[in-house]
Amino acid sequence: MTTTAPDLAELRELDDGTRRAWMAYNERLRDLDGEDYERAETESWTELQTELRRLERRRASLMQPAH
Repeated sequence: MTTTAPDLAELRELDDGTRRAWMAYNERLRDLDGEDYERAETESWTELQTELRRLERRRASLMQPAH
């Protein structure tokens, strides 16, 4: 079994995706307060967590040894 180094460009792209996901989360909540914030935060948090899990699965697959 051989191992290969993960594609550094793709790892950087995943890091950028993580930053963009957090920025989008923050942007959706900017200037909201009260009930508007509560509603938006719940949905935005769910979307953020879904995207972060997707990115982490991709990152983990890149780190797997090649068969």
